[in-house]
Amino acid sequence: MTATESQAEVRSAETPDDAPARVIPAALPLQPEDPPRVGEFWLRGRLGANAAGYLYTASDETGRDAVVAMMTEGSADDAAARERFVNAVDDLPTEAVLAHNDSDDDDLALWAAIGPIRSDDGTSAASDERLIAERRGEEVLSAVLMDRVPQLGRLRGPDFRHYWENRRRPGLFRIWPLPWPAVLRPASRWALVLALLMMAVIMALAVFLAWLLFRHAQPLEPEPVIPTPTGTVTVTITPTTPPPGSGSGSPSTGTPSLTPSPLPTTGIPTGIPSSPGSPGSPGDKF
Repeated sequence: MTATESQAEVRSAETPDDAPARVIPAALPLQPEDPPRVGEFWLRGRLGANAAGYLYTASDETGRDAVVAMMTEGSADDAAARERFVNAVDDLPTEAVLAHNDSDDDDLALWAAIGPIRSDDGTSAASDERLIAERRGEEVLSAVLMDRVPQLGRLRGPDFRHYWENRRRPGLFRIWPLPWPAVLRPASRWALVLALLMMAVIMALAVFLAWLLFRHAQPLEPEPVIPTPTGTVTVTITPTTPPPGSGSGSPSTGTPSLTPSPLPTTGIPTGIPSSPGSPGSPGDKF
């Protein structure tokens, strides 16, 4: 892969002859679009990339190191490219494939963890295993890109180019359970605990302030109407003036009229009491 090979050439050119060579080459840092975890392997850095996929250095929770080959967004959407990836992984030795996802996940990018890689103990065996796993990952991605297929016949026409080569973002991935609790350091765990306690204190303070503000608030529903013991109602007397030329026998000015106020709808029967000696009709009072 060009990215990995170019990194090795730059390191060899910058390193003096008398300086000790690094046993395992350092990986590039992860980018924001890179997944933090695939399967049970946590990604630590980038080893290389091309249009078909990415190579990551990874390790699981037990400390087992591996090289993860993962397809890009464009190659993962191509059924033929996915088939080439699966065939290239199947061609690897059985003990070299530590884990992989299911090829039936059409919405996810295919990946495979290649190893085994022993921990860096300063020996040449650890470096050789790392390089062998990296070369195997490059072969898998090269099979998807088909850049190492031998030329058949003579070159004619335009150069061959995949239609998905410009879509080089890492493919879709799924993480469950969420990865953030497993990668927190002790200091980060204490910070998370203090943040949760602060949130609980703020919520309790907000509930207490709401209780202080609304404890003396009036009820929203009106109080029920309680009738008086005598069962009387209030009447309103409003003066009215008839229009001119109406032929009414009532006086023209200052004629009071009784307008009973609406009775309360409480379901309790009420009545208008009459004074002793008054006629039965209210109109007979005047």
